Amino acid sequence: MNGTTTPKSYTKVNSPVLDISDDGSKIYLATGHEVHQWDLQSDQVTQIGPLNAGVSSCHWIKAPNYACLMTGSWDKTVKFWDPRNPLPMLKKDTPDRCYAADVFYPFAVIGCANNTIITYSLDKMPTDYICFQSGLKQQMLCISLFRDNTASPAGFVVSGIEGRSSVHYLKGLNDTFKFDCHTSECNLGYVNIYAVNDVKRHPLNNTLATAGSDGIYVFWDMQWRNRLFDSLPKDQPLTKCCFNSDGRIFAYALGYDWSSGHVYYDANKQPQIFLHPCFS
Repeated sequence: MNGTTTPKSYTKVNSPVLDISDDGSKIYLATGHEVHQWDLQSDQVTQIGPLNAGVSSCHWIKAPNYACLMTGSWDKTVKFWDPRNPLPMLKKDTPDRCYAADVFYPFAVIGCANNTIITYSLDKMPTDYICFQSGLKQQMLCISLFRDNTASPAGFVVSGIEGRSSVHYLKGLNDTFKFDCHTSECNLGYVNIYAVNDVKRHPLNNTLATAGSDGIYVFWDMQWRNRLFDSLPKDQPLTKCCFNSDGRIFAYALGYDWSSGHVYYDANKQPQIFLHPCFS
């Protein structure tokens, strides 16, 4: 990679985009009170159903017998949509606002504002699997399912503003552990705590990536529960991250996340996206 990129297409919506997903030919955008479907072939943008509050997450689900879009909203619902229809094919009420979500077939996981975790089995049709409290004491920000050695979902990691992550296993919820991932010691024994803004799984192995307000991303080995790699710090918080489909490229976004308040906002620092090769 030589650091150059070529824009392929462009569109604009009227509200901030909080999440995206795709089905291979269309991109789905979670925005204010709407979800938009962007058809890349025709370059047409259409709306998928109205919602009563902001849409914080959207994930395309491809099962053997059905396909749908899952949305999580601040209206305390999770909805499953056939994009061809104006009404959801299924609606699930949640105990609080949806703050984070992930899908790794045959499971979906939702994180709520009150730190409740809801899991769904996606086999046949979405059904309730289990609901419980996360291991975090403060607000969660992100959640990611991770795989085992058979490429099946093994569990999930939930992270938040306290600089820690909590790991839970789908088939042994008592087998859980927490780890500090974006904290640093400073003078007089104090510890700096930075928000974990995103966590993502590698598509082909047991590696997870976390991105923090400290401007650092970290790779983790979930099988052996150890730290693999720390990046050099950037001059802005890392707000999002993702691996590409074959795991050879790691993308992350820089921008101010307001975790230190308006006093530290610097208008001269613009949001950026970086691509990092992952060949080993």
